Amino acid sequence: MVSLIFVRCLAATLRQRMLLGLAGALLSQQPAHAVEPAPVAAQHIVVYHDPDRYACWPTDAGCWSWGDEILVGFHKGYYLPHSPENDHAYDRARPMVIALARSLDGGESWTVEDHPELEAGKPIASPGGIDFTHPNLAIRVREGAFYVSRDRGRRWVGPYVMPHFDLGAPTSRTNYIAEGREGCFFFLSVKKPREDSEQRDGAFAARTVDGGRTFQFLGWMTGKPLATRNAMPATVRNSDGDFVSLLQRRFDLDLTAGFRDEVSWIDAYGSKDQGHTWRFLSRIAYPDTILHNGNPPSQVRLHDGRLVAVYGVRSPPFGIRARMSHNGGRDWGPEFSLRNDGRNWDLGYCQSFERSDGKIVTAYYYSTKELPIQHIVATIWTPPSP
Repeated sequence: MVSLIFVRCLAATLRQRMLLGLAGALLSQQPAHAVEPAPVAAQHIVVYHDPDRYACWPTDAGCWSWGDEILVGFHKGYYLPHSPENDHAYDRARPMVIALARSLDGGESWTVEDHPELEAGKPIASPGGIDFTHPNLAIRVREGAFYVSRDRGRRWVGPYVMPHFDLGAPTSRTNYIAEGREGCFFFLSVKKPREDSEQRDGAFAARTVDGGRTFQFLGWMTGKPLATRNAMPATVRNSDGDFVSLLQRRFDLDLTAGFRDEVSWIDAYGSKDQGHTWRFLSRIAYPDTILHNGNPPSQVRLHDGRLVAVYGVRSPPFGIRARMSHNGGRDWGPEFSLRNDGRNWDLGYCQSFERSDGKIVTAYYYSTKELPIQHIVATIWTPPSP
């Protein structure tokens, strides 16, 4: 009995040392840069706040824009303080609904409406017929299903089956790039089986050329090891036609039941062959050093060709930060802060859009000392000059 206890303790110690060694290796790759003051032009607008409701996760719910008309999806649950403190503060015994917040003036003002149909229904085979050039089109992807709107999110049809090609359990969020009337690229994810009993999210590219009736698998966005999570891609197309995708990464040590350690970061990957093969471009940020699952990035390509990455930071000081690339994601400028007044780690899941005047609108969930319940915020800010 003593020897068994000793072996278990030794194994746990080795796991901790492996994690610390990995963390040190990862952090040593982080570019040296100072956090700059928040841009002077930054303006924080409360999109939705209710002291009884927990509002969260725009990345999961889907977001779209048509010029200065912006539609931000989010989940709306019932607030419930939790113990331990590191859990999300909502009541899992009560339903969550999907809400959509709409702005017609570039994020200056908002209206909110519930859309429970975006979480209801059994997916059926897609009939196709989607015109990806339609000026009012919106597509929402969640796990193994997608919904279609042709009036900018006011009415939806679906759900339709979004194939996962027998690669694993689907975990996809909304990320697509149209390429013509019947063609569109989708950037999806599944939980991939690995050598032990655990599974890890893996992102891949797929394509339809027949209006969404059928889809073809193109390629994985990263390679092995499967223990390294890559999920929630945020993809844009550069002026040269290449894809650049930002990925939430996480290395898990989950070797025994109930034991999990995490190191989280954000990487940029690129594809020069229409999503079939991908290569590592750069490491962007470490948004979480206190083991709270990291934070998925948003990405927007500005009219001048620069790329902007925006992400929540779940390490003190809690807040929202950004970096910019002038060369297609190969290198990124200094990290700067949009705000650093977060009440705790439970924030982020950003989505970003460029307005017609060149300002950026970044939507996310957040809480502060003044508004301690998680709510939806839009920050309007001016990117630094080239």
